[in-house]
Amino acid sequence: MKVLLAIDDSVYSQAAIRAVIAQFRPDGMEVRVLNVVDWPRDLPESLAFTPGGTSAGPILDLHEETIRQGELLVARAAEQLRAASFAVSHEVREGDARHAILECAAEWTADVIVLGSQGRTSLGRFLLGSVSENVVRHARCSVEVVRGPIKANAAPA
Repeated sequence: MKVLLAIDDSVYSQAAIRAVIAQFRPDGMEVRVLNVVDWPRDLPESLAFTPGGTSAGPILDLHEETIRQGELLVARAAEQLRAASFAVSHEVREGDARHAILECAAEWTADVIVLGSQGRTSLGRFLLGSVSENVVRHARCSVEVVRGPIKANAAPA
């Protein structure tokens, strides 16, 4: 069985990693950890509007650092999964996470996609878009959306 684990640097992704370890057996299982860098959406406004040719250096440096952070993120997740005896590969892609996750799942022929969700309300999903909602609607395989830790006194979303 192939599990595509799509993560970012959030508590919701940590919950998704823990869910894979708790819910799946490592025997005969392949896990691919994916992080998607949404560039240039992640570009700070201070750099986006810098005039002249001197702005390219800081922008390229920030781009490289963003990719490096993504690589560290997937490597840490892969180590957690390897420690639980899973066969793991990992990659970082650039683009819109909604599309990159689906493309990776199709190319790799994943059996299931696992990802975390913030559990936004309808208005939040409408305004910000929901990666998990888009993946659920368009994936060709099963999708498990893992909610992050819920505070004891928090009202349901």
